[in-house]
Amino acid sequence: MSKLYFTYSAMNAGKSAILLQAAHNYGERGMAVMLWTSSHHAAAGADTGEIRSRIGLFAPARLFRAGLDLFAAVQARLARGPLGAVFVDEAQFLTREQVRQLARVADDLGIPVLCYGLRTDFKGALFEGAAELMALADDLREVRTICHCGRKATMNLRRSETGETVREGAQIGVEKSAYVPLCRKHFHEALEEEGPELQLRAGSGAASSDKPVAV
Repeated sequence: MSKLYFTYSAMNAGKSAILLQAAHNYGERGMAVMLWTSSHHAAAGADTGEIRSRIGLFAPARLFRAGLDLFAAVQARLARGPLGAVFVDEAQFLTREQVRQLARVADDLGIPVLCYGLRTDFKGALFEGAAELMALADDLREVRTICHCGRKATMNLRRSETGETVREGAQIGVEKSAYVPLCRKHFHEALEEEGPELQLRAGSGAASSDKPVAV
């Protein structure tokens, strides 16, 4: 039986690069794949986007939005030929129903589904898609990245363009922000008090973005 996989981590761990390498491996063996990513990072009204890693790897991908039936979309694609696997980047943005649809792709269509995304947002709360994947996935895999202290980073801190810790606001940020992977201890310390040492480290190790990013 094919499986539903969820590979998760904090920001800047290289999830997209791992996805693209895995998809490339399928292609090298002559197996077609279907790539999906969230519409949150695409122009309004676009049907296709791209998955891009921080090290420069990229590939075109279809876009998913709330309300799209992913099972039906994969089933329609199968009419044109077999698929070796389905890959989903930014899987935290999936709805609960879409995760269940992907589980059906694995169970009913016999196609492995490999999802990659964040587990928690900048407040430390589970994303809807991540929560459902944690519940339904056959295989959970964590990609490790580290906090500035050397511990495993499991949390995502959001900083404003001026370097201030963002504690409130929408789960999906559209403002220019920086995102810092931290261990739980330093995440809570940053939320409680702005420290100059953390401020300096965050400025040198953060990933900046002016696109919608959910952390």
